[in-house]
Amino acid sequence: ARRAAARNEPPPAAELPEDGVERLRVSTDGAPRRGAERPLVTVVTFSDFQCPFCGRAQATLERLLREYPDDVQLVFRHNPLAFHQQAGPAARAAIEVYEQGGDAMFWRFHDLLFENQRALTTEDLARYAAQVGADPTAVRRAIEDGAHDETIDADQAAAARLDARGTPAFFLNGRKLMGAQPYERFRELVDEELGHARAALRSGVPRTDYYARLMEDALDRPPADAPARRPRRARRRPDPDAVYRVPVDGRPQRGPDDALVTIVMFTEFQCPFCSRVQPTLDQIVQRYGTDVRIVHRHNPLPFHDNAMPAAHAASEVHRQLGDHAFFAYAELLYQNQRSLDRATLVRLAGQVGANTRQVERALDTDRFGDEIQADRQLARSLGASGTPSFFINGVNVRGAQPFPAFERVIDAQLARAQEAVRQGTSRDDLYEALIEDGATSPRFVGGDQEGGGAEAEAPSRPAEAPVYEIEVPRRAPTRGGGRSAPVTVQIFSDFQCPFCNRVRPTLDRIVDHYGDRVRLVFRNYPLPFHQNAMPAAEAAREVFLQRGNRAFWEFHDLLFDHQRALTEDRIVELADRVRGVNARRVRRALNDHRHRDDIQRDMQAVQDAGARIGTPSFFVNGRLVQGAQPFPVFQTAIDAALSPDEEDGERDAGED
Repeated sequence: ARRAAARNEPPPAAELPEDGVERLRVSTDGAPRRGAERPLVTVVTFSDFQCPFCGRAQATLERLLREYPDDVQLVFRHNPLAFHQQAGPAARAAIEVYEQGGDAMFWRFHDLLFENQRALTTEDLARYAAQVGADPTAVRRAIEDGAHDETIDADQAAAARLDARGTPAFFLNGRKLMGAQPYERFRELVDEELGHARAALRSGVPRTDYYARLMEDALDRPPADAPARRPRRARRRPDPDAVYRVPVDGRPQRGPDDALVTIVMFTEFQCPFCSRVQPTLDQIVQRYGTDVRIVHRHNPLPFHDNAMPAAHAASEVHRQLGDHAFFAYAELLYQNQRSLDRATLVRLAGQVGANTRQVERALDTDRFGDEIQADRQLARSLGASGTPSFFINGVNVRGAQPFPAFERVIDAQLARAQEAVRQGTSRDDLYEALIEDGATSPRFVGGDQEGGGAEAEAPSRPAEAPVYEIEVPRRAPTRGGGRSAPVTVQIFSDFQCPFCNRVRPTLDRIVDHYGDRVRLVFRNYPLPFHQNAMPAAEAAREVFLQRGNRAFWEFHDLLFDHQRALTEDRIVELADRVRGVNARRVRRALNDHRHRDDIQRDMQAVQDAGARIGTPSFFVNGRLVQGAQPFPVFQTAIDAALSPDEEDGERDAGED
């Protein structure tokens, strides 16, 4: 160092002492932080604002900051899980708040979100933003237009690279710690890291450079000899040329039945982008006239509180007065989408001539619930989870695109339709003929390289039936065959979902038809917009653990028989009807949520496998069948799974 100083050169950097610790490289760039200004221990958290385990960990993290005020810094990164419907909007809002007010404002907002995990609607998020001094209008806009999704995607790509699939995930100076661990485990690691850090400081490493120096020698990803985990699927983009089978099913339409081009749109009345695209749709009608038909299907998003009631009211208007009144009413809803309370829905229905008492009855009775849920289920199965989404003779166009984007696809589909007519297809049968062989699940090409953002050079071969690796838990309700059955069907279900209820006779038929060759395994997937689905799942888990398969399936049927009235008292009363079940223990299980972790593990298993599902969903030896399909669909999938086993004489347990 003295020789370097004599030559007017900077002294060589001090070497980090060997500590024998394996670390992973975790960036903190651009992320919110709090705690020590010059930390010796940096704790990077990958978190989800709707995750109950992330919520439980907050007290531990606060205690770390209190007990190590000069040495520990917390850094927040986002990993909203797919089955938490409000986690993504909450992450968008938090990033917007951070951009407006920096670290101090972010952490105040962060604390409010974890204190109010059960109230994270868009309006809730905007209200919390106002409480911490942020602009609530800008927060709403960020939630709705996805302005910060690139930041979320980058954080999730980093989590995938680090094999941090669940939440919360912590990296203490690059050392991974998964889950809401007790404080003592954090303290043990922090104390170890402080020992390494102080040795480094004594050797001359500047405190301000310590974390950066640690990361220089850290691993970019877990070593290859770590316990094997299925890698998260690389990002792919939707195939722009794919044709999907999207039925019209008598839904509201503008234009004639025999139009050359049918545009099926999935939309909702509170979405600002659905409103913005309406002038473009009017332009399409003006340009193409009777050559185009526009069909409306509902997809009310769970974070828009008034979207579902608006869908019910619009469906009632359509039932009463037909297509013309429906679209007139839809136009009024879009014009008033910031005030779609019940009184406004009823008043606007009266303006188009509807019987307002019947509209109120429709809002009270959930009369169109099955129809709306069928639309939502179809949208999910096609990969059209956002709004608006359009299928033009089966070709998907996403979002509020400008007219030229629609024009290109419509012109191509006009040519395709005209050729089909020249070949002899009647216009009455045209749409069904054009979508007859269409896909019923998302089709993709290409893919982002993990962590790099570069698209693959060659498109991947679209897999007609990908195999998802979802391990079968050892303690799960089953029917039919045992562990040696050659086919295992894992059922992901929600006790409040009407389609899960409808598929019951089909499952009975599978058991009757295949006997011990097929094992049915029940897995929980309660959807967040079904308020009673989680308590029902918790109770069903308790019944199974008390009395086994017989009691579970009896209780399963009782829950579905009463799915429109699943209050906590009714759930306990139904459990009491099952022979041998202790209803008091069921109520205790509901009160202390003792089985919620098991249910979250069922849902996380789907996420880890890379599958995107609604309910019901079935994995037939890992191959996905979505929705309340008829028996022949299951028969085809099961027979295909049985064939190789029966020909080769092999028996596969269907689990790792």
